[in-house]
Amino acid sequence: MSARFTGRVAIITGASRGIGLAIAQRIVAEGGRVCLTARKVEELTRAVDSLGSDVAVAVAGSSDDADHQEAVIATTLERFGAIDVLINNAGVNPVYGPLLEAEEPALQRILSVNVLGTLAWIRRVHGAWFAAHGGTVVNVGSVAGIQPASGIGFYGASKAAVAHLTTQLAIELAPSVRVNAVAPAVVRTRFAGALYEGREAEVASNYPLGRLGAPEDVANGVAFLASDEASWITGHVLVIDGGLTVNGRL
Repeated sequence: MSARFTGRVAIITGASRGIGLAIAQRIVAEGGRVCLTARKVEELTRAVDSLGSDVAVAVAGSSDDADHQEAVIATTLERFGAIDVLINNAGVNPVYGPLLEAEEPALQRILSVNVLGTLAWIRRVHGAWFAAHGGTVVNVGSVAGIQPASGIGFYGASKAAVAHLTTQLAIELAPSVRVNAVAPAVVRTRFAGALYEGREAEVASNYPLGRLGAPEDVANGVAFLASDEASWITGHVLVIDGGLTVNGRL
């Protein structure tokens, strides 16, 4: 394991488990320190304990809440003195089924967290630290934002918006801030359970590499984009999908 994040500090949203926690584990393993956010205090506490309280801190709250965002930034600066990396991993998908049958409150929630929340985090961290010191952002999108995906159409629309935010802000915040994204296919997490549980072998058969993703697969890509190894990459959406989109099936 390298030490690409020695001396670096990252805020990671939606990081109590799954992909977010895997990203935190990777950054800490490579010498970094992290502030984790999520809604559930108990899960965050376990995550911090697993990482080590000397290198990790957590603030519980809703990702799209302005007061929570400010509290996370204040806590990170007070505890670690910097914010070098922002990982926008928090996302919701409270609906599954045909797009025209989705109820308006659920659609508004998806927009609030996945799109407006992502923009708000970038805006607030930029104002608090990046504008003066530079930094890097990695947004977690989805292959559902690249091509249609059955049952999660509006979630896909929100992730298409995240991809566009990524490219737009890569231009607006250059040269001192790099903004990239990853677009995973189905990863074996609780969040994605409805997409594969009870039929994993069938779902995995659509993937040329023969398996679903693991949280570590996404963490590897995020760590690369957040590191200096990607210092000449911005506005890029890295597809991490086991070959699924090449196969043309979601």
